[in-house]
Amino acid sequence: MNQISKSSAGVLFAISSYLWWAFATPIYFKIFKEVPIVELVIWRVLSGLPLLLIILFFRKNITSCYKVLCNKKTLLLLLFSTFLISVNWTVYVISVVTDRLLDSSLGFYISPLVTVAFGFLFLGERLRKLQIIAVVVAFIGVAYLTISQGSLPWISVTLGFVFAMYGLVRKVMGVGSIEGLAVEMTFTLPVCIALQWWLFSTETAEIIAGNWFITSGLLLGGFVTIVPLLLFVSGASRLKLSSVGILQYISPTGQFLLATLIFREHFGLTEGVVFGLIWVAVMLYSFDAWRSSSVAVEPMIE
Repeated sequence: MNQISKSSAGVLFAISSYLWWAFATPIYFKIFKEVPIVELVIWRVLSGLPLLLIILFFRKNITSCYKVLCNKKTLLLLLFSTFLISVNWTVYVISVVTDRLLDSSLGFYISPLVTVAFGFLFLGERLRKLQIIAVVVAFIGVAYLTISQGSLPWISVTLGFVFAMYGLVRKVMGVGSIEGLAVEMTFTLPVCIALQWWLFSTETAEIIAGNWFITSGLLLGGFVTIVPLLLFVSGASRLKLSSVGILQYISPTGQFLLATLIFREHFGLTEGVVFGLIWVAVMLYSFDAWRSSSVAVEPMIE
């Protein structure tokens, strides 16, 4: 495959992954919004882990995947990242099923900016002028929203900060996206089994109490989770990091359009001002990233 074909394929894979996270994932959770949130998250793991293990088996990576746990530092980092991705998934599902996808969109817009700030705070990375301005503008946007609604926009802040920290931890540990998610799902497996057993015992488990459509939908939770990750990995391996970094805003933009145009979530003057400020921050950040060919990217795994 020549360089142009490789780049074109990379763009196609990357765009497909972000479009999936923008539309397919939230629509999936919206369709099954009557299912308990905990069960939606449980079946992302119970049906997703087998798929990841099959992929790793054919790539002959299962042994090397779990060998990283022999390193104490990597083990601790993976335990921490497991906690972070669990919080991320739970809060994201809450945002969709409670008609607050706009909050989620805002969170994923600000996440790369928070990553820049974390790089400065924890890794000693120097901030360029446009990066500083972008972070300050985003902070002003969040502060304005907090003052306007009289409370902290907890979904946006949680998703923004948790996902930025997740990206930072993944960067430090140096474990591949697929391998890392497989280990994280393995760590959460006992908890998911225990929670599902509790749902069975209380006769509130939709996996058996629901109709065939709900049962089938829950079993597809892993598929919905894994497919965009595979597309992202295929795209990222064929593109410059700066190109993938610019494309990452397809996902929160798609969520924004879905929330306002299809789900008809409230979008008034306050939201307009906040998103306006965030978009200015994103444009400044993206221009600076393009100019310096440096950008922080981590698959969303929503």
